[in-house]
Amino acid sequence: MKGYQLTFFTQQDCKHGREPLAEWLLLTARKLGIGGATIIAASEGYGHDKRIHAAHFFELADQPQEIVMAATEEEVSHLFDTLQQEGVHLFYMKTPIEFGVIGEP
Repeated sequence: MKGYQLTFFTQQDCKHGREPLAEWLLLTARKLGIGGATIIAASEGYGHDKRIHAAHFFELADQPQEIVMAATEEEVSHLFDTLQQEGVHLFYMKTPIEFGVIGEP
């Protein structure tokens, strides 16, 4: 199947309403029928502001997070429409891919 790998970048303390942004995005992708998504916690990183964001022993709020998913063009279109309607401000990468399942369950 042809589609896209979407990778979104945020931090653990970013919220959408009262919900953590990464969790909201994961649940939204599921509601839209996207086959799977993963939240990956990173130990350190920096963004457009050039400020280092890191997970520290006593404070994890600034911990960088990635949300990764594979989706068809139609699913990506629905997701981006939803993000725009919700007013979500989020950096992303969109890479063309081929994806599928191989082997017996």
